[in-house]
Amino acid sequence: MIRSLFEPRKIGEMAPATKLLLYFILFAWSLFVIFPIYWLLITSFKTPAAVNEGPFFLPWVDFKPSLHAWKDLFVYDLSDTMRAYFNSIVIALTATALSVFVGSLAAYSLSRIEFAPNLITILYFVVLLIGASVAIGVYKTDLWLTLAVVVALFFLLARAVGRLYTARLKNGDILFWIISQRILAPIVVVVPIYMMFQSVKLLDTHIALIITYAVVNLPIVVWLMFDFFNSIPRDLEESAQLDGATMIMTFREIVLPLSRTGLSATTLLVMIFSWNEYLFALFISTSKAQTLPILVAAMNAGERGILWWTMSVAIIIMIIPVVVMAVFLQKYISKGLLVGAVKG
Repeated sequence: MIRSLFEPRKIGEMAPATKLLLYFILFAWSLFVIFPIYWLLITSFKTPAAVNEGPFFLPWVDFKPSLHAWKDLFVYDLSDTMRAYFNSIVIALTATALSVFVGSLAAYSLSRIEFAPNLITILYFVVLLIGASVAIGVYKTDLWLTLAVVVALFFLLARAVGRLYTARLKNGDILFWIISQRILAPIVVVVPIYMMFQSVKLLDTHIALIITYAVVNLPIVVWLMFDFFNSIPRDLEESAQLDGATMIMTFREIVLPLSRTGLSATTLLVMIFSWNEYLFALFISTSKAQTLPILVAAMNAGERGILWWTMSVAIIIMIIPVVVMAVFLQKYISKGLLVGAVKG
């Protein structure tokens, strides 16, 4: 009997004892992961007295559920809550779509085209940008006029400067530079970004947050999608091009359907990052473009006299869109989809 517990009944199956241990570990881990969400849910239905006198975990046993916190958020503070909720949806979805669209095209280009930009030309462009930053920040020159001068100088002298040094970069160097932008701590660049949007009068606007979120998450999209595009055999694209398809047609009709798994996972990841972004929203937005993380942080700090019970409601409504999006994309996020499509 003991031997039958530790030996599999047939090839390809686990032994009953192993299966029991595995299920126990999975059950314990599931409880560990789900408990914080359960705690938020029951806290949102507690009165202030029940929260302060706890811990209570069983409704109608330890405490009597109440809609006190939900009324606070959706009756007395409905305008602030709905404005922050609407801002988060618009900003996160738009920034995600923009980042995935631009990043996918950039990743596909780096995967299929060999670039060789001149190193001295890039350094020349960086020097022009530094000069423009000094002119705008120190000497208070006009932003658009300075940028126009920089662009003109670059296109007029780039070819002549490029002849001074012939060293060139490769796609790997470009990829490393792109991902290095994500390695950089956000706190380092938040003040320059704030000053830039202040100079163009875009502070506390949706477009400022959308541009910031899209640019910040762009390296993640490029890095992840580059690997997915590289895993797609080029023979499929070459066959389509022999039939007269352009690169854009090949990308739309062949590459995108085969990379649906990567696009879904990358979109969900970027959506989560954009939805939960706090630092840039704190600096760039004040009231009109305030997002849910800022509202929840204000509740946590007690600035509006709202404590754990109402903050739990805000967190619950904050995670709902991400959960819905994960459920919607779940059927596309499977490791075997790309392999099966290529074999077929």
